[in-house]
Amino acid sequence: MAKQSNQKLKIMYLAKILFENTDESHPMTLAKIISELENLGIHAERKSLYDDIENLNYFGMDICRASGKNGGYFNASGSFELAELKLLTDAVEAARFITPKKTMELISKIEGLTDRHSARSLHRQVYAANRVKTKNEQIFYNVDKIHESISANRQITFRYFDYDISKNKKYRKNGTEYIESPVALLWDDEKYYLVAYSSKYGNYVHYRVDRMESISVSDKMRILPDVPFDSAGYARKMFSMFSGEEILVTLRFENSLINVAFDRFGMDITPYKDGEEHFIIKIKISVSQQFFGWIASLGGRASIVSPENVKRDFVSMIDNIAKSHK
Repeated sequence: MAKQSNQKLKIMYLAKILFENTDESHPMTLAKIISELENLGIHAERKSLYDDIENLNYFGMDICRASGKNGGYFNASGSFELAELKLLTDAVEAARFITPKKTMELISKIEGLTDRHSARSLHRQVYAANRVKTKNEQIFYNVDKIHESISANRQITFRYFDYDISKNKKYRKNGTEYIESPVALLWDDEKYYLVAYSSKYGNYVHYRVDRMESISVSDKMRILPDVPFDSAGYARKMFSMFSGEEILVTLRFENSLINVAFDRFGMDITPYKDGEEHFIIKIKISVSQQFFGWIASLGGRASIVSPENVKRDFVSMIDNIAKSHK
């Protein structure tokens, strides 16, 4: 580009230089700014830069001046605070449904939302390679297709698979396509789930999004019940996305487990005192092996009070586990 053409873009390059290279801890002197512009083939004088900085502030940027020996100008108008970007970075790193490759791509884009000095502090937080991540690179496109089908009120088709002990895909229904009416996407236990309504069974079903493949939006309209879907209630009843018969269960906990109970069942539960050291809650849940496993993980500090058949099933499971370890 000719020098004269570059001159017309001076104020834009000035904004870019300040955004990418400065923050409160790293101001840039006018001499350094002039040098950076010269490297781009743009001649600038101090007086014109004062006017340009004033215009950038008028436009909406927050260009501040730092006084003192190491003073200069810096951009204080980032769209995100550094702490906010660190939260986004941590969320991307921790998400199991995001593959290692996509994790690095997203973090690189997050780094582009701040100056290079702050970006380095984000980069030092990257430990994604050592975390458990999905292998399914299609998951982002899966999520996009699901949202598209819900927005268009259309059914979706897909294939669903598990892994065998050799880490090979094993397709359910011998690879035959599923046809479902998508309702919502839920996040549970670091995994994404599609919830769909099955007209065949007259009930809701769910699928791991990272185990869905070849998703396409159908021309057929969704078939949905008249009653609106309660996503929070569904997630709570399915208890970490494992199905079982929904039963009203009474549970007894030591007082030290009150936050554990709130974390698991939500703040809407009503604890009742049971003596000085325990409390009781009553809640409808889907009783399953996973539910029993959670109770067992709390040791003797939690117990099932009723109903009796649930207590018997829990004790039977514990006995079978004990026998298998003899």
